[in-house]
Amino acid sequence: MRLTWEELGWERVAPRIGRRRLPDWDCTVGLVVGEDAALMIEAGSRLAEGAALRVDAERLLGPGRHVTHLALTHPHFDHVFGAAAFEGAETFVADGSSGVYERGREELRADAVRNGLDPRAAQEAADALVRPRHEVRGARDLELGGGVGVRLVRTGEGHTAHDLVVVVPGDPAVVFCGDLVEESGEPQAGPDAVPSRWPGALDRLLALGGDDAVYVPGHGALVDAAFVRSQRDALAARFGVSR
Repeated sequence: MRLTWEELGWERVAPRIGRRRLPDWDCTVGLVVGEDAALMIEAGSRLAEGAALRVDAERLLGPGRHVTHLALTHPHFDHVFGAAAFEGAETFVADGSSGVYERGREELRADAVRNGLDPRAAQEAADALVRPRHEVRGARDLELGGGVGVRLVRTGEGHTAHDLVVVVPGDPAVVFCGDLVEESGEPQAGPDAVPSRWPGALDRLLALGGDDAVYVPGHGALVDAAFVRSQRDALAARFGVSR
């Protein structure tokens, strides 16, 4: 039976766009639904979570339909470890990051365990992780049918060296920011962050969305352009980046 966003526990952001804040690490996943195809943004922190997201999408889309495209904004375990649950989906990542899904599996597994993921679930997800087929160097447009399209954009380094954002044009536009923007806590800068370039990446993100867009952070509540500008300025001050 086809269900609504709200019945499935998702937040409706726009008529064909929804998102859900997952437990444990408060990671946000998104779903954009066209008449012919559907894009999931992020995959959850473990295979079971990815499988549950896939089922949610299929119940929302209706009989015979499934997630056809998957966008992973950056290679951290809480965003990618459920990816193998979306078998058959065309997977998109930022240019240069595909190797992380092969050579970086052990570090992803170790990071997941350090952050509290069950070691067996972490190992299972790391073993199942596959190299994504599509790397986005600049921008990539996807048509999902019925006038619904998205633009995948590699905005440049910031939270990681491989940050990808998803822009859904509309009135207003909706921008899935990944962890370039966080609302529920201070943005996290781990060893793979590029702090000197983070404010510039947010400038490009703001140019993509504009003043009236809805910005979907990787963690936390929906925000507006003013919040993103404030976070950009705070990051510049935090890391000593001249504006």
